[in-house]
Amino acid sequence: MKGAASALLLFLPSIATAADSSGHEFSFLASFLQMIAALALVVGLILITWYFSGKLMKGLPLGQQMVSKHIRLVETRYFGPKKALLLVEVGGEYLLLSSSDAGLTLIKQIDMLEDIEIIEEKPEQSSFATLLGRLRQTS
Repeated sequence: MKGAASALLLFLPSIATAADSSGHEFSFLASFLQMIAALALVVGLILITWYFSGKLMKGLPLGQQMVSKHIRLVETRYFGPKKALLLVEVGGEYLLLSSSDAGLTLIKQIDMLEDIEIIEEKPEQSSFATLLGRLRQTS
């Protein structure tokens, strides 16, 4: 059904111009329909390419190498350009690291997760992804 609709959109401008072949007048309707058909074709090709590239990327071993079983970055807190605190879990132990221009520095080794006081933060501004998620839920 979709193929028939797209074929109709592709051939409709040529049908419209063939019916008006007696004169050499400019047909706004034919040009508009041809532009809409070309736009639909380009957007369709972009969506098809995006869909298949996503399928291909999931099968690559590169994504599996990124998942580590023993090292996990729990949280990162940035304080300025090239300055951050990192909470890293390595083999069940938690390390608080400082990252700066000079490199990484161990600040403290935390034996248990209960030593860390978790404070819930309310974001000051909603990100675009959360706004989009809210719009999808309401629709």
